[in-house]
Amino acid sequence: MKFIETKNLSVIEKQAIFKLWNQEYPKSLAYSKMEEFEAYLNKLSESYHVLVKDELDTILGWYSDFKRDNEIWFAMILDDSIQKKGIGTILLNTAKKRNENLNGWVIDHKHNPKTNGSIYKSPLKFYMKNEFQLLPEVRLELPIISAVKIYWSK
Repeated sequence: MKFIETKNLSVIEKQAIFKLWNQEYPKSLAYSKMEEFEAYLNKLSESYHVLVKDELDTILGWYSDFKRDNEIWFAMILDDSIQKKGIGTILLNTAKKRNENLNGWVIDHKHNPKTNGSIYKSPLKFYMKNEFQLLPEVRLELPIISAVKIYWSK
């Protein structure tokens, strides 16, 4: 696996991440049009990206951190084929070297279907194993998602 760091994503990279997003996140978070996903990316302030590519340069993972409300937030998606192989931990450890703290939203239940019909598996245990703290009193409750805030600090 190759880890490619960048501040700017090419059109092809955005399309690959769009596909990965819609494939791995719950169906309720899927974007129907590339333009909608690009609008999301354009709202990320001071964004930094790491792409995980295989030997054929296929993007199988994406990590991004960005500034929101004077805090550093992050998003991470890994193709199901590369989960549980230490790649997510590598991405987080790289992020921890660059940042004093990280904030994220994590779905903490098991009733969200993905676009392929399978059930989205909450990564909460993974983040807890990687030294994040659960902030159960801080929740994101929207019609399309229910999530809890996680936080990491040096």
